[in-house]
Amino acid sequence: MEKIASFQVDHTTLRPGMYLSRRDGNVITFDLRFKTPNTEDLLTNAEMHSVEHIIATLLRNSPQKDAVLYFGPMGCQTGFYFLFDGAQLSLEEGIALLQTVFEAGANFTGAMPGKSAVECGNYINLDVNLARAQCRYYADLIQNWSVEQLSYQ
Repeated sequence: MEKIASFQVDHTTLRPGMYLSRRDGNVITFDLRFKTPNTEDLLTNAEMHSVEHIIATLLRNSPQKDAVLYFGPMGCQTGFYFLFDGAQLSLEEGIALLQTVFEAGANFTGAMPGKSAVECGNYINLDVNLARAQCRYYADLIQNWSVEQLSYQ
């Protein structure tokens, strides 16, 4: 069997950041790494779930919402995948959108989106303060990110 692309990245040297994971036609996948893999310093389930709710909500309410295909957590608990339509957003615009929404997530006020039994199957572990803290960390990390930095090391 062929090894999938993400298994070909050396996770022992991968650093937190934003990477171009793949292109499938017009579908662009960004790898949003928050933590260094292969350490005990992984995102907790509550952190991942909380960031997912805030950022997915902000992306799907942004002016570029029609280009947003998916935002969700990695199973390895080191970050998220962001998929968007490359025919509607350039790489630069994808980076700018993420910079905007993570900054908005860091400054988010109000109730956690989707925090009810009706809206979410695991609403109990959602915490707006955890989401804001992780969004602040990542917003600061990517605030000056450029297309040239999208390549894996």
